[in-house]
Amino acid sequence: MKRLTISTLLSGVLFLTSCNDFLNQEPLDQLSPNEYLTTESNIAAFATDQYQVLPTHGTYGYGTFEIDNNTDNMAGMQPNVMYAPGYWKVGQEGGSWYFADIYRCNYFFENVLPSYENNAIVGNTTNIKHYIGEMYFFRAFMYFERLKLLGDFPIITKTYPNEREALIEISKRAPRNEVARFILSDLDKAIEMMQNIAPSGGKNRLSKDCAILLKSRVALYEGSWLKNFKGTAFVPNGPGWPGANKDYNANYSFKSGSIEKESEFFFDEAIKAAQIIAEKYNILTANTGVFPQTSSEPENPYFSMFCDIDMEKYNEVLLWRRYNTGLGVANEVCQYGCVGNNGVGTTKSMIDAFILKNGEPIYASPMWADENSSYWGDNNIIHITKNRDTRADIFIKKPGQKNLHTQAGDHGVVEEWGPNITASSVTEKYNTGYALRKGLNPDGKYTNNTQSIVGSIIFRTAEAYLNYIEAYYELHGSLDSYAEKYWKAIRRRAGIDEDYTKTIRLTDMSKEAETDWGAYSGGEIIDATRYNIRRERRCELMAEGLRSMDLHRWRSMDQMITKPYHILGMNLWQEMYGWDWYKDSNGNSILKEGENVSPRSFSTYLAPYHITANNIVYNGYKWNMAHYLDPIAAEHFLVTSSGGDLDSSPIYQNPGWPMTGGGTPQ
Repeated sequence: MKRLTISTLLSGVLFLTSCNDFLNQEPLDQLSPNEYLTTESNIAAFATDQYQVLPTHGTYGYGTFEIDNNTDNMAGMQPNVMYAPGYWKVGQEGGSWYFADIYRCNYFFENVLPSYENNAIVGNTTNIKHYIGEMYFFRAFMYFERLKLLGDFPIITKTYPNEREALIEISKRAPRNEVARFILSDLDKAIEMMQNIAPSGGKNRLSKDCAILLKSRVALYEGSWLKNFKGTAFVPNGPGWPGANKDYNANYSFKSGSIEKESEFFFDEAIKAAQIIAEKYNILTANTGVFPQTSSEPENPYFSMFCDIDMEKYNEVLLWRRYNTGLGVANEVCQYGCVGNNGVGTTKSMIDAFILKNGEPIYASPMWADENSSYWGDNNIIHITKNRDTRADIFIKKPGQKNLHTQAGDHGVVEEWGPNITASSVTEKYNTGYALRKGLNPDGKYTNNTQSIVGSIIFRTAEAYLNYIEAYYELHGSLDSYAEKYWKAIRRRAGIDEDYTKTIRLTDMSKEAETDWGAYSGGEIIDATRYNIRRERRCELMAEGLRSMDLHRWRSMDQMITKPYHILGMNLWQEMYGWDWYKDSNGNSILKEGENVSPRSFSTYLAPYHITANNIVYNGYKWNMAHYLDPIAAEHFLVTSSGGDLDSSPIYQNPGWPMTGGGTPQ
């Protein structure tokens, strides 16, 4: 790691600011080295630049709404090598083992904290304190990303010179739960220092409550991981844990006394943090349950919350990103919301997760028995959400509905008559036949190419409700009055029967386990209450980028080690294959089995990866335990080892992965 000079640091900051002008602050090229980090405005600008680490809509594609790709929720046109053992290999260099962003934070603290403590920074003290709090938040966020990808990771709180001894020292990996504790510590500092409302920028800037919500997420993550991976090499002191082979970790003991107590510590922290947010924000954005088809119809605030240009008015939104075409900051969310979501299809599994309004899972309802309450089947996509959870009805697209209320832009489509499943381009392809309109603003002007300025939600309070429910059940094996209150509030907003116990009673776990990875932990089917808590989270947070995180902490892919899983989409071969939109002008079918659609002999449901035999997951998704964590690239062992002996490096590889570049899991 090289020591960065002021000029080097500034050049990097300038580049990042130009790429991601989050708050449209004054550019940092106005600063000179001798005044840098000595004034409130400069400290604010430095903190502003760190916002680029947060997940928001990029310039191209369907934005954050396609992050759930490569899970059981969504599937893009190309599968991920994660699900094809033997194809994911150790890199020669780079990878997830990097420190540049953490270095920036530590550089900031080394230069700012002494001046702050001596009252030597020019500006409003309260505001300065807030911006320092933001930097603690960002370091915590950066470390959380490493925790998710790598588990054990070095805890570094200062900058180091470019010397071999220093490099070796900072390469020592702390046990993952210690990393999580460090993250919570940084978040506690952020909570202490940040204000309830940011000094500027409104909810485009971090607040105290964002840090509290992230704390609940991190604590729930680590508590879940320790509980579900107990007894494996993926937790400290587990059998085969590679950290035990290094002298600096050989005698590690949990601060709480045991892995069980450590897990309980994190669940308790998640409960306390989540409750603060859930109690403070005790009213969720209203949902009419209707997707308006004209501008004259009443607005649905819940739908609009995800596609508004200005999200400041939504109490549920804690942090969001603003876009402005005049400043060259725009996205393509609306143009891809009009069609196939940038080729990232929503799966049958995701669709099936939504229950009926009366609280029944779809298989518990006598099909077509009652016009106003029964499940209407999936043979006709037009009726796929009839009588179901309104979150499905407003966000899942159906043919014949109007996407837009005004004239379409050059990349917009007002009304679609059927999913284009045979297209080869991401601009047209419906990969599974199912697509979403979450984030689609009905004003057609936003469907001109790269002219969408819908905001991007980063944190919203409903997550706290879900975090509390899950953490409480994981810790106590039951639900208290707060968990019950929060669960009922979410179901009430979704337009479904508030009695979650009814859904639990009617849940058949053998059926849920057929398609929902969340029905498993460690290869075993979980209980119905635990599952329905996960189901609620899945449905509420659909296409919001948290599914992969959840599946990993739940350890929900083990079952695919022995039983391959096929991604399925709409029910093509029962009825819809014969509809006019799949015929040419002569009335002949354009569907070619084994060429542009999967064969009906395989399944009546469209299987996007089972079309041609050269697809790496043609025979289904498969799993390797090593894939729960990223491998560390070979170069990092080489530069920290002695005499070419990789085992002499203080760094140890993640479970199952070799140290050599190009290697695959054992």
